[in-house]
Amino acid sequence: MEGSSLSMTAETCHDGMRLDVCLSDIYDGLSRSRIQALCTEGNVAVNGLPAKKNQKLKEGDRIELFLPPLKEIEAVPQNIPLDIVYEDDSLLVINKPKGMVVHPAPGHCDNTVVNAVMYHCRGSLSGIGGSLRPGIVHRIDKDTSGLLIIAKNDDAHMKLSDQLKDKSLSRVYDAILVGRLKEEKGTVDAPIGRSPKDRKKMAVVPGGRPAVTHYERVALYSGYTHVKCSLETGRTHQIRVHMAYIGHPVAGDEVYGRGSGKTGLCGQCLHAGMIRFIHPATGEDMSFSCPLPDYFTEFERKLRSEED
Repeated sequence: MEGSSLSMTAETCHDGMRLDVCLSDIYDGLSRSRIQALCTEGNVAVNGLPAKKNQKLKEGDRIELFLPPLKEIEAVPQNIPLDIVYEDDSLLVINKPKGMVVHPAPGHCDNTVVNAVMYHCRGSLSGIGGSLRPGIVHRIDKDTSGLLIIAKNDDAHMKLSDQLKDKSLSRVYDAILVGRLKEEKGTVDAPIGRSPKDRKKMAVVPGGRPAVTHYERVALYSGYTHVKCSLETGRTHQIRVHMAYIGHPVAGDEVYGRGSGKTGLCGQCLHAGMIRFIHPATGEDMSFSCPLPDYFTEFERKLRSEED
């Protein structure tokens, strides 16, 4: 869609709707802030005239939108230390630290997992994910720590991706939630899609993509609960969205929760501690785990001390 001109009649926008709101509803792939920037840069017109982001529309208005080409982001190898849990000719399993972005994107052009594995693997990575995501089979958020699989060739990548689809690749996360969970275990089965209120966020919405998260209580603290969450599906921000949906957001979550507050956390307290899959070359059942990171154990220690 980038580098193209689009035009439409405001048939889906009711009288008095703001231009930026209308366009963000029509184009799921464009955030409201991006649309506002396009308006400011003179790339949006209504009835042939440059339009402001807050212009009120009337039924039948003709909207023209120009999407300038995105600046190319080039992923380059960088000598960044990796915590490698396992490696062979087909794949890597790494333990990603909190605060590290998985692949380059606007605002995060370097110091990502991709930059690090490109240097480590010296060009031996699958190309299915494209030039910015070589080897990346699945992702975890910047402020989520834990295990990631990196594919070294296209065959491994395709077979691992198939396991994600058929649910034979399983992942278990540790999380500390806000509030005390009454039940020992449970399941959230609620569809996830783009939030109609904020296009940068995901939400439980009717007609969203199926999403299922199973959770089990590990420990109770004053005002918090340590749980293990296993994913049956892999939607964007799934655990964070589902836990907030049941009234227990992940502690420290700046987007779906109450932020850091008095926790001292920088981002959500969420760790991908276990992953299990079938090796794409040997057919062997592989399972890996990694210990809870320092930020997680320190926060839990603090909660325990407040219990005494």
